[in-house]
Amino acid sequence: MEFMIRPVKTGDGAGINELRRMKGVFENTHSIPSERIKRNEDGIANLDNNVHQFVAVTKDQNGNELIIGTAGLYVDSNPRKRHCASIGIMVHKDYQRIGVGAKLMESLIDIADNWLMLIRIELTVFIDNEKAISLYKRFGFIIEGTLRKAGIRNGRYADEFTMARIKEFE
Repeated sequence: MEFMIRPVKTGDGAGINELRRMKGVFENTHSIPSERIKRNEDGIANLDNNVHQFVAVTKDQNGNELIIGTAGLYVDSNPRKRHCASIGIMVHKDYQRIGVGAKLMESLIDIADNWLMLIRIELTVFIDNEKAISLYKRFGFIIEGTLRKAGIRNGRYADEFTMARIKEFE
């Protein structure tokens, strides 16, 4: 399976919107079913220098580009927290467990470690999202705590783990 990782660009909003609302992905995000494509396009158009977003793309059966994943690194804008960032990642349900998430994470970690010299990267994840938790642990993230009733999923409040990766530089 061939795919590539590239920076997000104008026009990716529809593909990201489809991904965000996809059964098998949607349940593990904070998206809502009524999310509009315009919200995603506006988000891309308004990215500032503190956001580094990538998409994983492949070709569909007609040769058109298909977004199969997206990940973002969000550097804290507070000057006293410029060493910290948070991440978010989603992978198309049909392309999970084949390395797409790992390649997206590698892209985020590369920016964080080699270009921004970030020390702390953090995220939240629903406590039953075992695939994501396993991926994050492979990249050095540890569970720091449980956020009780932190999100809503299928009409119920759901707990999330807060995880972080600390990088010490020489």
